[in-house]
Amino acid sequence: MKTYAAGMRWGEGPRWQRGALWLSDTQGGKLWTDHDGPWRGIPLDAVPNGLWFLPDGRLVGAMMHERRIGVWTGERFATYADLSAVATGPLGDMVGDPHGNLYVDDVGFAAHAGEPPRPGRLVRVAADGSVGVATEDVEFPNGLAFVDEGRTLLVAETARQRLTAFTVADDGALTDRRTYADLARLVGGDARPDGIWATRDGVWVATTTGHTVALVRENELVTSVDTGALLPIACCGDGGNRLFVTLADAQGLPLGEALAAKAMRTTVALLQTAKAGNAG
Repeated sequence: MKTYAAGMRWGEGPRWQRGALWLSDTQGGKLWTDHDGPWRGIPLDAVPNGLWFLPDGRLVGAMMHERRIGVWTGERFATYADLSAVATGPLGDMVGDPHGNLYVDDVGFAAHAGEPPRPGRLVRVAADGSVGVATEDVEFPNGLAFVDEGRTLLVAETARQRLTAFTVADDGALTDRRTYADLARLVGGDARPDGIWATRDGVWVATTTGHTVALVRENELVTSVDTGALLPIACCGDGGNRLFVTLADAQGLPLGEALAAKAMRTTVALLQTAKAGNAG
């Protein structure tokens, strides 16, 4: 892998749109992009975690500490959907379908503030603006991705070290919960999935403390890339053969200590692969 960009503290939710990369720096309080030319961080008063592009091209963000979905105006994230009636904790990653429906993690507890762990949930924001709980009892929900042409939604359960699959019902509810990939078994005991990205050949998983970016199919490891001392946080493809991966350097500290001390430094690495395109 080679470096694509640098300067972030903790790079989440990378998304590629119209020849530009976008990502959230949840520790640095910035939105990073090269949309206007040079790679730059835009300071924000309210920072998103997960990012997604709506079918009409607008950028939306899961506002980490505000229990709302924001839409990017070019200067700030104005309110797109209010989640205060359903969200119980910080918001995490987000994914959308071609119809404009969004699914977002309600993590359930603020790990960074020392709150004790409790189960989270997935919240659905329909294209008409209605909001509801899609499923409950998800352990530290993280990366989200659709497979099977949108019939199945995958969520990375970081605490359970696995990808969990749900069938997407006609009304958007999530049913038929099942294990899609046991990362501890397939990749290693230190694998804790964060961001994921679905392709036609499988699902790329950033395993953070597993120091690996792994391509998996259901109950199968296809291939993996060792990231050495760096922690892979999240990833996304460009629709072709490139995979962007955010890699964190903990400066030799344990992950929790590095996050608390804001000692993390993140770069975006570029992986050339024949298997980075979007899922069909």
